[in-house]
Amino acid sequence: MPSARADSRGHPGHALLIWVRTGTAHVRIDDAVEFRIADGEGVWIPADGWNRREIVTEPGTVAFPLSPHASVGAGAPTEPTWFDVPDGWRDWLIQHFNLMVTPLAGRGYSHDGLIDLLRRPGSRRPAPQRSGGAPSPALEPPAMPRASGARAVAEQLIRDPALDHSVEDWAAGVLASPRTLRRDFLADTGLTFEQWRLRCRLSAAVEFLAAGYGVDQVAARVGFASRNGFTRAFKQQFGPTPHEFSRQLSAHHAIGDPSQRVTAARQADDLVTMVREGRVSATAPGLLPAARTAPHANDLHVLSWVYRGSGYLDIGDRRYERRRGVATWIPAGVEHVTGLRQDSISLPLGTAGTGELRLTEPLQVQFSPAWDDYLMFCSVSARSLLRPDGYDTGHVLELFREQLAAQRARTAPMPTDRRAHAAATDFLRTVGAGDRSTAYDLPAEVHRAFRDETGMTFARWRYAARMRIARDLLAGGAKPSAVARRVGYAHLPNFSAAFSRFHGLSPREYQEREAAKR
Repeated sequence: MPSARADSRGHPGHALLIWVRTGTAHVRIDDAVEFRIADGEGVWIPADGWNRREIVTEPGTVAFPLSPHASVGAGAPTEPTWFDVPDGWRDWLIQHFNLMVTPLAGRGYSHDGLIDLLRRPGSRRPAPQRSGGAPSPALEPPAMPRASGARAVAEQLIRDPALDHSVEDWAAGVLASPRTLRRDFLADTGLTFEQWRLRCRLSAAVEFLAAGYGVDQVAARVGFASRNGFTRAFKQQFGPTPHEFSRQLSAHHAIGDPSQRVTAARQADDLVTMVREGRVSATAPGLLPAARTAPHANDLHVLSWVYRGSGYLDIGDRRYERRRGVATWIPAGVEHVTGLRQDSISLPLGTAGTGELRLTEPLQVQFSPAWDDYLMFCSVSARSLLRPDGYDTGHVLELFREQLAAQRARTAPMPTDRRAHAAATDFLRTVGAGDRSTAYDLPAEVHRAFRDETGMTFARWRYAARMRIARDLLAGGAKPSAVARRVGYAHLPNFSAAFSRFHGLSPREYQEREAAKR
């Protein structure tokens, strides 16, 4: 793990918490304050009064930068503060990072129940309802802009609607002009930036009220300067005042489990407790709650790794189990739901474009616990500003391919001759990737090594490797047509014939036999 750095110049200021899981980091603030933090230590940097923050990690360090909710409690330190991270908080902090950078959320309140309340007789402005009974658009965050800079701003405001930066500050942070940022919001969403932010804040306000927060607390947490201003905006949008709405929720027992934004706000308060009280009196949070995403599709292939516990990936009526140590490529353009069971943690490791990786179904590989620190380093580098100089975003794809080759090598005898072993590994890394997997021109001594050390010619070894990989994929529940493509066959009948010759039964028969064993 090389050294990494992050510099806040050019990005809107916000509170920052940096903690070190392993190794050593140096934090410099305005060239006036410096901290050296080691394993299990952290630094809190408040938002106000501190402009430049620079983080530099030493080689071999895993450090997590966290941006707490802008409306952290009044007890948050107002000066840069060193603190000790109690053992019980460490995995909780990793999950906090995960919730910052992924769409995972706990089960939320019922949209339908809230709509019914807002449309009750006597409400002067009932919330409009989409055709087909879908949730009211007024209750949900407004449509996301498509332009990359505007979308980055929108994503930050969705996570933390209390952020109160000017358009000029936001534009500087995404390397755009204020005019371009305003134009992109209006063109992509039909709302001005100010209208979009207001809708975002009111949508968040509904979530906080549904979670039981008081009106004054909600006003502060979603970015309103006063209770009166919040009440006017809420009443104009929904009809009832925030107070009336809260009473309706209580009367109808509509308060449910917290949404992601509510969870993040509560976590921010817990972070402040930890920083303020330290190891002696701070109590670690309880079990990590189960979490899941709403159905969605990604523009890129996304690699997600389960660090703790277990989870699942649902695509259509298929469920792919995700256990401890499993990294899963989630295909681009496919609507899916990812979930985590109670006390589980996953982390995103990176993305790949459709031109870099041909993928139509999930692809999984197992990493041992020895990889934990390195994979966390990859996650932080991929999803935060703390990364090595010249960070290669395609590195994670190569890492996955190497591990996949190592996993596949366990299904076929590997030669020990250096050049023969390299050729075998290259084949395992690229099998199914088109002509590359079959175009080999090797010296005679390499072919001889294959015969001597595996008992097979190189061509026969490749055939055996394909069939054994196919067997494992079929046993895992993959469709025969997808397995055929995965191991380099363009046509299913050719693959079925080859598989039947090698294993003595067809892919479908083999799959049915394995399913009967379970």
